[in-house]
Amino acid sequence: MNIPADLKYTKDHEWVKIEGDLAIVGITDFAQSELGDIVYVEVETVDETLDADEIFGTVEAVKTVSDLFLPLTGEIVAFNEELEDDPELVNSDPYGKGWMIKIKFSDASQIDNLLSDEGYKALISA
Repeated sequence: MNIPADLKYTKDHEWVKIEGDLAIVGITDFAQSELGDIVYVEVETVDETLDADEIFGTVEAVKTVSDLFLPLTGEIVAFNEELEDDPELVNSDPYGKGWMIKIKFSDASQIDNLLSDEGYKALISA
């Protein structure tokens, strides 16, 4: 299971990469393997400001549909449009080309609430 040490994680199996005042968000390798083949990613909240833990979209797999939860309060400034034509990128490259959104976050202190790679490993092995 690939859990990069330079990322933060949520209990909802999303990863967060902080770059200045932007956060790049996707689902973890564990989440995509649990969901199975991803067939559709829907994010209709671009240019909206949402609170942490609000639903920002859904990911649809062959077997199920799962909500996506915002890890940090802020404005969703970008959606990975490559996922519209190639949602399988979430399966093949969850931490790279399979990223989902970029957030301009408004409260940097919320980053402290996210899990480290060690904390996430403990969560999924429990």
